[in-house]
Amino acid sequence: MRRIRPFWDLTRITHHAPDLAPFAVWLSWAQLITWGSVFYTFSLVMGPVERELGLSRADASLGFSLALLADGLMAYPVGRWIDRGHERRVMTWGSAWVGLCLFAHSFVDSLAGFYAVWLGLGLGMSATLYAPVFAVVTRRFPNDFRRAIIIMTFLGGLASTVFIPLSSWLIQSLGWRHALWVLALLQWVICLPLHAWLLQGAAKKKTLATESANTHVQTKPVSIQVHLKRAPFWLLAGFMLMTAIVSSALPAHMVSLLEEAHLSPAWVIAIPASIGAIQVLGRFLLFLFEKHLDVHAANKWIPCLVPVGLVFLVAGGLAPWAALLFVTFYGLGNGLNTIVKGTAMAQYVSRDHVGQLNGVLGVPLAMGRAVAPWALGLMWTPEVGYTHGLRWLLLAGVLGVACLWWAQKSALQAHTKALTN
Repeated sequence: MRRIRPFWDLTRITHHAPDLAPFAVWLSWAQLITWGSVFYTFSLVMGPVERELGLSRADASLGFSLALLADGLMAYPVGRWIDRGHERRVMTWGSAWVGLCLFAHSFVDSLAGFYAVWLGLGLGMSATLYAPVFAVVTRRFPNDFRRAIIIMTFLGGLASTVFIPLSSWLIQSLGWRHALWVLALLQWVICLPLHAWLLQGAAKKKTLATESANTHVQTKPVSIQVHLKRAPFWLLAGFMLMTAIVSSALPAHMVSLLEEAHLSPAWVIAIPASIGAIQVLGRFLLFLFEKHLDVHAANKWIPCLVPVGLVFLVAGGLAPWAALLFVTFYGLGNGLNTIVKGTAMAQYVSRDHVGQLNGVLGVPLAMGRAVAPWALGLMWTPEVGYTHGLRWLLLAGVLGVACLWWAQKSALQAHTKALTN
């Protein structure tokens, strides 16, 4: 009788043909740690850094914006390196660099130093977070990349659930400077070895795959320039830009926003921490029922969840009940949007150039993601708090949904036309 090994059995992963589930699960541990120790920890260190360095809310928010800017500016070269088979080098050195920047952060004593380390962390994020790792699994599992991405985001989605309370406890126990030492150590001891071992054996040249039947059939190489001239690419760019603005602005201000809802300190930590669990719940349900759902219908309605959550927050005036409903819809929508954004370019534009196509969007996405946290901080006032900023974020969310619907309709019409010709 053939022995069935569990997904966590490392012997299932070979350098040449890794099994989808164990490869995705083990690689997602690095995602959990990096998202948690960098992206979600910022909102916790922002307060202590403001007090110790005498910064304003806008000054501190700009540090996160600079990180997102650096992340976006590096998106194209990182995507191109991964498309050429250099994924192991990119992600291994990326983890080493993130750890170094977190360690350097613990010695910051000026605004310039604060900005410098977050610029450095942005460079590291571009080489270690979802954009590069989604390109990796799309290359390695060209016929089942959507399922690989869903599996990978299970653990990654728990980053806020694990690291908001963990980082909060470390900061309270050790102080924010020494807490960063622990986070840096996690990069060097866990993330770096995982990337160095798992990403061996990448093909130097990507094997051309037949485009998904969901879009159009392709039998010969097509230049990336062809896709840049088509409407679906630019409409998806609009969708990704609008959702990036919302998803980057809110995490940096989540703790402060919930404090304005007059929630207890315990709830202020527990609610954003629960977002990760809600994200994973949504992804798990999608994983279970995906085969019974029309993928295009799912892609169409999933992005609506975040704007619905913002409607509750805007209409409720930051009342506790509105904050709870917002977190529920935002958590589900943000978690599932990761799947939509991670697969839409391959489904509606091209699977063979995913890394580079996403990289082309690096600069505009970087600008949107970089400006959003800073702009939300600027729009905050003692009189109305975050009210005006939340209204603008709601508008951005609605525009993003409209762009995705238009892109999907355009791509599917082009596919139907190609089949009938």
